[in-house]
Amino acid sequence: MKRKILFLGESYRADAITWMKGLKEFGDFEIITWELQTPNSSRFKRILEYFLSPVSIRKIIRKEKPDMVIAERTTSYGFLAALSGSKTIAIAQQGRTDLWPEESKLYPYKKFIQKYAFKKANLIHAWGPVMAVHMKTTGVDMNKVLILPKGIDLSLFTPLTNNSNKIEAIVTRSLQPEYRHDSILKAFGILNQKGIDFSLTIVGDGTRLQFLKDLAKDLKIENKVIFTGRIPNTELPKLLQQSNIYISMPITEGVSASLFEAMACNCYPIVSDIPGNQSWITHRENGQLIEIDNIEMLTEELIWSFENAESRNQATIRNRKFVEENASYDINMKVIAEKYHDILNLQNS
Repeated sequence: MKRKILFLGESYRADAITWMKGLKEFGDFEIITWELQTPNSSRFKRILEYFLSPVSIRKIIRKEKPDMVIAERTTSYGFLAALSGSKTIAIAQQGRTDLWPEESKLYPYKKFIQKYAFKKANLIHAWGPVMAVHMKTTGVDMNKVLILPKGIDLSLFTPLTNNSNKIEAIVTRSLQPEYRHDSILKAFGILNQKGIDFSLTIVGDGTRLQFLKDLAKDLKIENKVIFTGRIPNTELPKLLQQSNIYISMPITEGVSASLFEAMACNCYPIVSDIPGNQSWITHRENGQLIEIDNIEMLTEELIWSFENAESRNQATIRNRKFVEENASYDINMKVIAEKYHDILNLQNS
């Protein structure tokens, strides 16, 4: 008899797809999904739907009889999983704390519902060490926590050494304000003024696309910046392999699959100096850590990393090895799927 899982979360997200695919592949689970239907833009309607959703979820559970409920984000779908009445629950913390933004009026409420979700869950996923730090300070029973990234497909993201004599940089994060693409463009504007040759590929889509295109024009670098728009994930490895430097400047980070993908493809990482990145990158050892919005520092470190080709090549070899040992989808998702079966066997014994 195939075991059945109800997944609560945005099923279209790359993260969620990886998680579900791995559970089907390595755990032979059947997966059904449920998510909020109201777009984020209709805030009031979405909140109303959220408050009514425990009823819908319990209805699905009665009809489908899943063996377990899993959910992403401890403060939203994770809380709904805790209210679902299911006796086996796994929840995943997506961000460094999931209590974001910290100045939000809803902060105390989010804290309360997160605590409840943590208490009700049989298993809590920390996709990286930075998340476990928050769980510990919140007083979570750490025996319930599995610290392991979902990993990336290392047969798709394969290494290729780029021996180009210019900077060929790539950014693969969503075009939203919190990823600070404007700081990245400004740094390349300075490189251009210094007469340093480069190409910059910006992958993806988001609310800032037009703003960033205009900024590239203002900085007179539009002929060196390629905006690919949204692309299928299958095209990403090729673009990473054609690049020699990967840049990511988020102001907050949980665990970045994008960073692992770049490391797997021998792309040298230059990332923001925040806890989520400090877990994987040591400055000038296997990448660079840049202060948020410090455009001068980003420019200098880009020049340093490009001039120190030997150091960069050593780092990319080490990074590939690190990803193979710590972030392999085949290895990690097998561990996760087995863990689910173990918990279900325990519950049923």
